[in-house]
Amino acid sequence: MHGNPMPDSYVYVTEEGVARHYADGSVEALAWEDVVEVRVTSDSPEDLLYILLDRDGQGCVVPRSATDATFLARLRYLPDFDIDRLMLAADSVRDGVVVVWRSPDPPTALPDLEYD
Repeated sequence: MHGNPMPDSYVYVTEEGVARHYADGSVEALAWEDVVEVRVTSDSPEDLLYILLDRDGQGCVVPRSATDATFLARLRYLPDFDIDRLMLAADSVRDGVVVVWRSPDPPTALPDLEYD
């Protein structure tokens, strides 16, 4: 058979939040009102990930390949979010994690998490 291979996940962005649905049926979802931190991580420019976290360190990992103007536009609604800082981090992060935004009222500490 010919055609594109089945993607391992789909990302949906709405006014209420963002959700990533995996091929195995699992879902990561986070309401925009619960987002307290945005991180960027990458092993290579092709593997760039945006990480949205809530107060408990739970969240949603969004691959750059799954983002569009809707996702980036919605991030701008976060208080004092700097889209230029996000773009700079996305273009320069290598083998690490960069925090590009924190809520003006963040929790005392979020865990350092490992990402695949």
